[in-house]
Amino acid sequence: MLKDGTYAAWYKTPLDQGAGIVHVADGQIWGRDSLMTYHGSCTVDGERFTATVSTKRHTDGRATVFGVVDELTLAIEGSCPGKIATYTATAEQAPGIVLQGTLILTEQPSPAPEQTARVPAFNPDKLPKLPKRSR
Repeated sequence: MLKDGTYAAWYKTPLDQGAGIVHVADGQIWGRDSLMTYHGSCTVDGERFTATVSTKRHTDGRATVFGVVDELTLAIEGSCPGKIATYTATAEQAPGIVLQGTLILTEQPSPAPEQTARVPAFNPDKLPKLPKRSR
């Protein structure tokens, strides 16, 4: 099941590949990579999900994974049986190009355990002494 959270995204087409960050929350999906921002809505049905996502270029430079098309609307279908989702996407603006992708749920590290014992104050007098050297 595609859970609300932050995902590392990796995707490729026959033209190129890329990586970015995707956020999912309350039926919305949004994110960015080095060239594009994306936002839209998603629906989850068990392990399956669908999404409609619009993209917009934020940085000039190289071509996107769809070629020269900068603004598109992606139709996404995928499955997420655990913490890793796989999906495919197409866009009417780039006919014949299929994007394949993977989303990996980012887990927050568990908080450090609280100290139960008091740490003694540092006392340099309790350190071992080096033997005195004669000259």
